[in-house]
Amino acid sequence: MSTPKKKKYPALKSLFFLGLGLFMLASGVLIVWGSSLEIPSFDSFEERRVAESTKIYDRTGKIALYDIHENVKRKIVPYGDISRFAKNATVAIEDAEFYEHRGIKPTSILRAVLVNIAGLKFSQGGSTITQQVVKNSLLTSEKKISRKLKEWVLAIKLERVLSKDDILGIYLNEAPYGGNIYGIEEASLSFFGKSARDLNLAEAAYLVALPQAPTYYSPYGNNRKQLEGRKNLVLQRMFDLGFISQGEFDSASKEQVSFLSQPETGIHAPHFVIFVRSYLEEKYGKEAIESEGLRVITTLDYEMQKKAEEIVKKYALENKEKFNAENASLVAIDPKTGQILVMVGSRDYFDKEIDGNFNIALTHRQPGSAFKPFVYATAFEKGYTPETTVFDLQTEFQTTCDPDGNPLPGEKKENCYQPENYDRVFRGPISLRNALAQSINIPSIKTLYLAGIADSLKTARDLGITSLTDPNRYGLTLVLGGGEVSLLEMTSAYGVFANDGMRNRYEKILRIEDKNGNVLEEWKQNTGRAMPENIARQINDVLSDNEARTPAFGERSYLYFDGKTVAAKTGTTNDYRDAWIIGYTPSIAVGAWAGNNDNSPMEKRVAGFIVAPMWNAFVAEILKDSPDEKFVKPEGIDQNIKPALRGFWQGGENYFVDKISGKLATEYTPVETREERVIADIHSILYWVDKQNPLGPKPESPGKDPQFILWETPVKKWALSQGLLGDNSTSVPKEYDNVHKPELSPKIKIENPKNGFVFEQNDKVSISVSSQGNFPLVKVEFYVDNQFVGASSRPPFGFSFIPGELSLESGEFGLRVVGYDSVLNRGEDALSLSIK
Repeated sequence: MSTPKKKKYPALKSLFFLGLGLFMLASGVLIVWGSSLEIPSFDSFEERRVAESTKIYDRTGKIALYDIHENVKRKIVPYGDISRFAKNATVAIEDAEFYEHRGIKPTSILRAVLVNIAGLKFSQGGSTITQQVVKNSLLTSEKKISRKLKEWVLAIKLERVLSKDDILGIYLNEAPYGGNIYGIEEASLSFFGKSARDLNLAEAAYLVALPQAPTYYSPYGNNRKQLEGRKNLVLQRMFDLGFISQGEFDSASKEQVSFLSQPETGIHAPHFVIFVRSYLEEKYGKEAIESEGLRVITTLDYEMQKKAEEIVKKYALENKEKFNAENASLVAIDPKTGQILVMVGSRDYFDKEIDGNFNIALTHRQPGSAFKPFVYATAFEKGYTPETTVFDLQTEFQTTCDPDGNPLPGEKKENCYQPENYDRVFRGPISLRNALAQSINIPSIKTLYLAGIADSLKTARDLGITSLTDPNRYGLTLVLGGGEVSLLEMTSAYGVFANDGMRNRYEKILRIEDKNGNVLEEWKQNTGRAMPENIARQINDVLSDNEARTPAFGERSYLYFDGKTVAAKTGTTNDYRDAWIIGYTPSIAVGAWAGNNDNSPMEKRVAGFIVAPMWNAFVAEILKDSPDEKFVKPEGIDQNIKPALRGFWQGGENYFVDKISGKLATEYTPVETREERVIADIHSILYWVDKQNPLGPKPESPGKDPQFILWETPVKKWALSQGLLGDNSTSVPKEYDNVHKPELSPKIKIENPKNGFVFEQNDKVSISVSSQGNFPLVKVEFYVDNQFVGASSRPPFGFSFIPGELSLESGEFGLRVVGYDSVLNRGEDALSLSIK
């Protein structure tokens, strides 16, 4: 008897033979198709490459900043005229089995296929040197299976008609080495001033390291450490493969190789262009930007860029003579969009004397006091206010030392920390407004302690500072610029203040199109709240307060613009290696840096002298034809929070007096004559405020705060020296205001017109009043339907109006008068009138 399983065998057998037949048919078609492919010609390499070149434009789309393959440079040399080091290095890093395979490596292809399948995309190629030669000649980087199949077939065919040395020679003559430089000979001449035949091992390793990502690894860019690492990788691979000896490896690894200065090319805004090109290579790949004819519209304002370049060069050369500061950088961003309008990475991109191609705008340097606004913003968000006062006194901050700066038993003197202000002056009590505006160090360190290091770093991150990632790395010197940040990120972060707390990431691209006009990417507004708007407005209000910064900078400093509202903050590192200034209006944020690329110190002058003049010259040029754009004023300070947060440093227990009588205020005391005072009891702010809960009650045991004694001791010494100790609650008045009482208010009466009188629209309504009281009447205000219409400040305090001119409609309306006597007691009278 048969079973069900035996019945299925014929069907499975049929399926097997059907599949086998389809496979053989497909293989036959593939063989026929492959045999019809011809090996492409390499004769028109430059022409094809230029035709498909990526072009980078300014924001108008009309000014070409750079054509990636304009004026392509390539010198073809015979294979025998290329250094053996360059040949071996290329094989070692690009295709170690080059001399063993026949054009393709099946294992690499299989691995690439598996990766592509797993990732559901066609991105991995597993290319041999032969495949790369074919790929370059085909001049297409489309991610299609048909193109990859064609590449494999042509690679196999190429290996049949050319020797390995010929193929390697073609590769070395076509490889990209950055910018418009192609081929090992041109690269050797451009970088080292010698023919490719004369390259030594270290030089060859550097050149062979470049083609993988020529812009990223460029010796003229900001990634020299990464280039060094890849060069060492090339040498390591050569050693592992037996191409060089241990001695050669050691010698080449240590050799200091000098690159020639970068030749000037047809490029505008070069630092910005290289910045953009690096992004394009990273996102679209080196092949795409070389062969897909991309049209890139950037955010750069080229007219603004030209002004910036002229100004930066002029002032940098002056600073070299005056302050030993030979380089400078400037960035401008639109805070409302995040778009980069200007990027000047050095005084001159082509100036080898200062490594001008190095883009300072992207480099991480210490910002000095330019970091302080992030700390103060954090404090404001926790409940402190611009009027909160701390003591600017010589203070020890290291808890292993006593208040006089002496180490505690068993501790080291060098760990004690008593910072100084830039002018070595101690001011006593000072508001956070004045401390930030004048960039006073000691109050700023105290503000950082109150705000918290971790929370201050979070504020900086929220505003776009990405480099300060580990709170454990920084101490209280963070507020003095102890971390390292880039000028681009700092300018972008300040733009959040300018934009009322809304953040736009900095952007460099408006639109990218392929050669057929298809849009590959396009800028879209992407704004998110990074900070409460009132906190941003408080910072704007402080940094644009010229009166607050005048004691430090002068009334008409480089931070001041006549008739224009500009917020600004400078920063100078303690060792005078970096000078910063960042300023902004609601429509533009401009950051500038001055110093030396090699990090050597400048003359001991603050940023207000070194970099502010350059920054001022650029900002003045940008604002000269623009109307004054004011910042939105912050909300008033909540009068219900504790006195210590509102600026009362004399004490923490408050009371109100009437300024006229000098006695305790009552509910009848006018707001205009009320004055808040505190019972004199002078302490540091840590006595009144728990830094973990600033808006909460006074600490029950202030001494538990590790900084309390360190802050409190100099405050007590200062108060004693000023004769301010000894005053107490006996200074509080015992009696209450006796000039502001209901019975003392003026008795106001409307004598004319009479209640209920009816007028025509064009009649003149004349008002007369009388009054009685203990104090003479000094002012009368007049209201029609509770709308103020006028006032009189002299007897007989009359007033008149015409109903029609007030747009009153027919019917009844109210008339009210309010009178004030000489001590601001208030009285009023009212009646009803009508209009026909």
